[in-house]
Amino acid sequence: MIKATAMFLAAIFTLASLASAQTPSQAPDASASKPAVHKSTAPSAAARGYDRALLHPALLKAQAPVTYEVKFITSKGDFTVTVTRAWAPLGADRFYNLVKHHFYDNATFFRVLNNFMAQFGVSAYPPVTAAWSKTEIKDDPVIQSNVRGYVTFATSGANTRTTQVFINFADNRRLDAMGFSPFGQVTDGMSVVDSLYADYGEGAPSGGGPDQEQIEKQGKPYLDKGWPKLDTIKSATIVGAPDAAVKKPVAKPTAKPAASAPTNP
Repeated sequence: MIKATAMFLAAIFTLASLASAQTPSQAPDASASKPAVHKSTAPSAAARGYDRALLHPALLKAQAPVTYEVKFITSKGDFTVTVTRAWAPLGADRFYNLVKHHFYDNATFFRVLNNFMAQFGVSAYPPVTAAWSKTEIKDDPVIQSNVRGYVTFATSGANTRTTQVFINFADNRRLDAMGFSPFGQVTDGMSVVDSLYADYGEGAPSGGGPDQEQIEKQGKPYLDKGWPKLDTIKSATIVGAPDAAVKKPVAKPTAKPAASAPTNP
């Protein structure tokens, strides 16, 4: 009986020792699991801010519909761009893929020149801008003219279109001979486009507006700090592919443009 009792007490002591020995090993396991929980429940700001597919431009090659509509919700109101692929197939496809993956969300109309055009298309997020900086597409033949309300990619020369786009305020058909090929037009809300903040003028170094190189490097915080009145795109979303004929552009203003062509830096 005494021997059995002694054996029972020894067994209890052994179990208690093992339990105590496991405690330190459980603590590291628990702490090691925290990064995994943190990663899945609280993604980085960059992950929250943009579609990570945008970091892989080579994979975004979908062909656009024959026509499609893009609704822009901005700090000044809403407007709609109707794209006609036959006008500029390569440009229409590029724009389609950018909008589909929300490239233009939170972007700024960083170059708005009265009686000329409104330019946008530098991402609010520097990693996205960097990913697309060398994704040039070839030029499309110029089929439509750069008249009021028409939408065109900016360039820095032949076959250099990437992501920057401008909307013509005026009759800018002089740009046609320079290879600027419209791919769409504003079919609703042109008055919103007309109201975009334009008082900063040209960008540095020739004017008081922002420096495109710094926008690319620093993103939206750079613009918010130095040029807080510039308008932004809250979202740009594909909303349909209308079969109806594209509307004619709104009436042209009488003032003539007196500014340089829209360019990538």
